[in-house]
Amino acid sequence: MNKRTLGSTSPLTVDAIGLGCMGMSFAYGEPKTEADMIRLLQQAVELGETTFDTAEVYGPFTNERLLGKAFKTYHDRVTIATKGGIKIVDGKQVVDGDPRGLVASVEGSLERLQVDAIDMYYLHRVDPQVPIEDVAETMGRLIKAGKIKHWGLSEAGIQTIRRANAIQPLTAVESEYSLWTREPEKELIPTLKELGIGLVPFSPLGKGFLTGKVDLDTKFTQNDGRRKLPRFQKDALTANMKLVTLLKRIAEGKQATPAQIALAWLLAQQPWIVPIPGTTKFSRLQENLGAEKIVFNADELASITEAADQIQIIGNRYTPELAKRAGL
Repeated sequence: MNKRTLGSTSPLTVDAIGLGCMGMSFAYGEPKTEADMIRLLQQAVELGETTFDTAEVYGPFTNERLLGKAFKTYHDRVTIATKGGIKIVDGKQVVDGDPRGLVASVEGSLERLQVDAIDMYYLHRVDPQVPIEDVAETMGRLIKAGKIKHWGLSEAGIQTIRRANAIQPLTAVESEYSLWTREPEKELIPTLKELGIGLVPFSPLGKGFLTGKVDLDTKFTQNDGRRKLPRFQKDALTANMKLVTLLKRIAEGKQATPAQIALAWLLAQQPWIVPIPGTTKFSRLQENLGAEKIVFNADELASITEAADQIQIIGNRYTPELAKRAGL
């Protein structure tokens, strides 16, 4: 696979397209069997994928353990990012950025992932009760101790990013960014460009919507988080289907799929953007990785962006509770 570099002060070279692993054991219905997901992860490495994203809270803990088991004999070939700063309390996710807790979380992640150092460690969500400077200083100490190699923030505000980066340089910021979530273009992307920080878009396929496989007849299971999201309610889906229609039209002209067009569009925005689409199917993995072969000329890219600009996306991307946790 083609490589990209996240960060300039503390650079990390990764695949142009990573693999988000959350859905293998968390959030999108019943977890898949461990044996099947170990097989998929190992197939991904053999296919050329070496960049993987997980988190302590996925499960919780089970997703990290999954990667630890899958990559026991692949450690010299993979780059793993994980995250801490969200705890499960009485069955609910609670943001907790206490530095002592983060240190303990890193130790737990090291054990579950079966590695000596974590390649990339993110603060999963910013805790408004904890100065970001304290977190940055803690990450700096963990880097010096050899526990983590790089650090980043997930869903952080512009000023928080600046303050954190001033203490301990950030390698990347994770944020939702796709053709139906364009907010990062206003302030986040210009700020990251100024500071030399990479962007890792999660949900680059709109939690599956931009693949064209979700329609008005799609039924989400009780434990599929999309059931409650405003954008996945019937009226919103109906209105937002215009974007999928656009992607399908472009895909036909490029002999590609809507998912590949959505990912290729992201890759074309900046050379330091690394999307991390998730999947539990080998065929989808192959499809997603094929997006890096799609190239748009300047006119094509401008045409896609202009057409997308004309489509009004209906529905917030989070429920009020999730939005509050993300500081939105």
